Amino acid sequence: MTMPFSRRNLLLALAASGTAPLASSLTGPRPARAAIPAMSRTLCYIGGYNKHAPPGGAGNGQGIAIFEMNRVTGGLIPVSTFMDIASPSFITMSADSRFLYALSEIDDFNADHDGSVTAFSVDRTSGELNRLNVVSSGGAVPAHLSVHRAGHHVLVANYVGGSVGVLPIRPDGSLGEPTDVVHNTGPHMPERAEDNPPGNFAISDHSGSHVHMVASDPSGRFVVACDAGLDRVYVWTLDLASGKLRPAATPFINLIPGSAPRHFAFSKDGRTIYILCEQDSKVVVASFDPRTGALVPQQKVSTVTSYFQGSTLAAEILISPNGRYVYASNRLGDSLAIFRVGPDGSLTLIDEVWMHADYGRAMVFDPSGTFLYCANQRSDSVTSFRVNPETGALDFNWHFTAIGSPTTFAFLQI
Repeated sequence: MTMPFSRRNLLLALAASGTAPLASSLTGPRPARAAIPAMSRTLCYIGGYNKHAPPGGAGNGQGIAIFEMNRVTGGLIPVSTFMDIASPSFITMSADSRFLYALSEIDDFNADHDGSVTAFSVDRTSGELNRLNVVSSGGAVPAHLSVHRAGHHVLVANYVGGSVGVLPIRPDGSLGEPTDVVHNTGPHMPERAEDNPPGNFAISDHSGSHVHMVASDPSGRFVVACDAGLDRVYVWTLDLASGKLRPAATPFINLIPGSAPRHFAFSKDGRTIYILCEQDSKVVVASFDPRTGALVPQQKVSTVTSYFQGSTLAAEILISPNGRYVYASNRLGDSLAIFRVGPDGSLTLIDEVWMHADYGRAMVFDPSGTFLYCANQRSDSVTSFRVNPETGALDFNWHFTAIGSPTTFAFLQI
């Protein structure tokens, strides 16, 4: 079900309030953004938690909300919402932007208590979503999904299920049932790491395997996953014909007990991986061998300054489009860390800025790299910052977008 807004009326209202860069009169001079072709639009899809969720996981969202981005100001204007989906807490686009895939962070899709993944086709004129089908994620409460580099499979990280699911993509963009589900096992880990920020009372669930992110490396040769419950980073190869995962020569590396590796980002050349650890709010910089998949940690750096004390949990990590800066979000501490990337890939923390909201999780750059958006789950809002590509600085632009329990983004240019 899609609930439309009157875009024309909303734009006129925004113009009246001074928040939209429209001309002061219908006969007056056109604004600077008129240089953008009339049919060229940037749409932003935002998902998050709604009422259909496991106990304790419900949120205020309605589904997958679609916004149009003002490419001059960074403001987001509501367009419509696809409502018939349970807690789409992570979404991703296919490389050609023809399809969108959304997980449902649930545990009641079937009798096996799995979560699910929904495939959508994307209308390239309006941006509206058309549901193709829904399949099992291969485990309970999925937390992340990505499209493999080759474009033939969706990879799913099942957090509570402690597994990675491989879903084949059919020619029409719909999904098949899992061709492989790999369950991780390992020793019990502590709830907190020894190298926590002082006074950090936040804990991460280490009751068992909790896969938090899975994606292919830039070459597409390997599949990498962060297991926040076992404090490991796993590496596999994917057989594209069978859809089966096979352990790499070094199948995993162990990180600091209790650190809870959550998300990662690769450098453009695929030789450096930045691993964000949730519980101790650290980034592990590691070399990555694109021939063997071997990971070797080289550096560990905090996402909060040495002045910070108290509870915090790191959430998301991004590399700037030009590769010169790395950004990380801190929940509870409500800050964004900015790192300069050295010639050898090492990181230096150069600033920590306020999110202007509560419990910022996902972050994303718009397609031009001009703005960085942050989904603030507990304050039911999205905030945005103008990015200085030369210095890495983030300038808050005073745009708050109201949306219930946001946790994920995807962009589309039409």
